[in-house]
Amino acid sequence: MIPLSFYLLLAAALFCIGLYGTLARRNAIAILMGIELMLNAVNINLIAFWRYVKPAAPTMDLAGQIFALFVITLAAAEAAIGLALIIAIYRSRDTVNVEEVDLMKW
Repeated sequence: MIPLSFYLLLAAALFCIGLYGTLARRNAIAILMGIELMLNAVNINLIAFWRYVKPAAPTMDLAGQIFALFVITLAAAEAAIGLALIIAIYRSRDTVNVEEVDLMKW
């Protein structure tokens, strides 16, 4: 069985890569991809802790899996809405560079 620390290190590395991608990029699609990586790191942590931390009650506790499903649903909604906004901005401004987009000017 793989120890919990391996999963935590993988999630931490994935989160750091996503954070760097979010903060260092100028392209809006790359920023969304960085956010998705961070959400996937959270999912790895939720499932790993669900698997390794035993509940006090003898019944099976599914809290980690339920939280992971909520995060997956949130990530799908964020991706759909984010891409729709990026497409709308691209159609009006002809760019997806977040530094060039100023919503106060038309």
